[in-house]
Amino acid sequence: MGIARASGMPASLGLITAVVGGVVVAFLGGAPLQISGPSAGLSVLVLEWVVEYRTDADPYGITSIAIIVMLAGLIQAVAGFLKFGTYFRAVSPAVIRGMLAGIGIIIVVRQFHVMIDNDIEGSVLYNIYEIPAGMLKTVTTGGERTHYIAALIGVGTLLTIVLWDRFRPARLHYLPGALAGVLVASLAAAVFRLPIDYVDVKESLFSYVTLPTVDSLSRAMEVDILISGVALAFVASAETLLCATAVSNMRRGERTNYDRELAAQGIGNLACGFLGSLPITGVISRSTANVQAGAQTGWSSVMQGTWVFLFAALLPGLLGLMPESALAAIVIYVGFRLFQVSAPRKLLEYGWPVFGIYLATVIGIVAIDLLTGIVIGLVISTARLVYSLAHLDIERIDTDDRIELHLHGAATFLALPLLAGALEEIPPGSELHMHFDELDFIDHACLDLIASFQERHKETGGEVIMEWRSLIGRYTRGGIRAAARRSAPAIPTRHDK
Repeated sequence: MGIARASGMPASLGLITAVVGGVVVAFLGGAPLQISGPSAGLSVLVLEWVVEYRTDADPYGITSIAIIVMLAGLIQAVAGFLKFGTYFRAVSPAVIRGMLAGIGIIIVVRQFHVMIDNDIEGSVLYNIYEIPAGMLKTVTTGGERTHYIAALIGVGTLLTIVLWDRFRPARLHYLPGALAGVLVASLAAAVFRLPIDYVDVKESLFSYVTLPTVDSLSRAMEVDILISGVALAFVASAETLLCATAVSNMRRGERTNYDRELAAQGIGNLACGFLGSLPITGVISRSTANVQAGAQTGWSSVMQGTWVFLFAALLPGLLGLMPESALAAIVIYVGFRLFQVSAPRKLLEYGWPVFGIYLATVIGIVAIDLLTGIVIGLVISTARLVYSLAHLDIERIDTDDRIELHLHGAATFLALPLLAGALEEIPPGSELHMHFDELDFIDHACLDLIASFQERHKETGGEVIMEWRSLIGRYTRGGIRAAARRSAPAIPTRHDK
């Protein structure tokens, strides 16, 4: 419910998604212990679409968002059936961590205003700008709105979560901090009848279902809808499969079938889009709780989905006792965990370029939007990969009796001008030693250049000593063998030995 509100949607839509994720995906999926449902990681995308597609007749933009969710589900299902599940995991960890950090920052910034019952819209940067004014409202008792009371409930919820997770009794290990926090907040609000905002819940959960119409389905081929569907499919798939990997590492058992899980997620999103609810993805927090509670099979996910449905269907009035500020506090806590304060320090261990990819992704997501930030991270990580595959460093060491060239990186046809220039600077008649032990890759073009230079240099009375044996041992392609046979001394065979 908190994630639904963070997405700008009615809280009950989060419950519908939780039911579909728990039952449908659990029956069909390939990650038995993973819990699927509404995700904080997707709330940023959904909130952007709510702002973009809402109208007077459709204040939440549900009819348009439902088509986006169905398109994403169709893409996921087809990708799963075509065995593309593993490829969605081929994303730079710096981009993934940057995506999670950016989402965490946006969630914290936006939900801060919800936690104090402060109605703020606009960009993330505007929300950041308005934080000081919001904090001032929490220490002011005048006016029509009691922001300070909502702030106290929110802060109390956060403290309850943190303290419960740290000091909870062993006998109550199954009770998560988020549930303890919302129970304390709801009881306090009910007992003292606090004048703050509460969750708006209708009597029937089915009243929130919005089925697609012919007019809404006809929008499926609009460019902006298609782009949004592809973006949702990519982000949801990456988050789901990374979560599945993490869950499979927590407990030994049945191996995760990524293709089947991806197809099941797609079918689940098709169902969610058909019902007009939030999109589905694997959720690490609920999945972790599932494993820690001792789950053994996918029936644990089915059970949680069933319990959510029964609770929402039979006790809707009880859900309306929850303060909005308490739900916002829970989502803020999730946002802080997504940010992972230790992530920048760990990425710095791999060098500044990796950290730069992470930082660029975060800035792009926060300053522009989620999709643009991810694209920025992917483009920079791809550019870095191309650079590392095409970049060649040549270190020259001159001594009294010889010249040494040490090649570092990748010697491809793109580096031909650099390599040719370095060889042309070798004085005629000198003794040259070339070292390839720190070379990651060499192609046929560079091998031909080196072999040709070796022949010409011998004609001037010089000598070129090559580490052909090392090169042959590390690279086994035919082009390397041919170049080696042309210039290297004969290597004894086993029979000769």
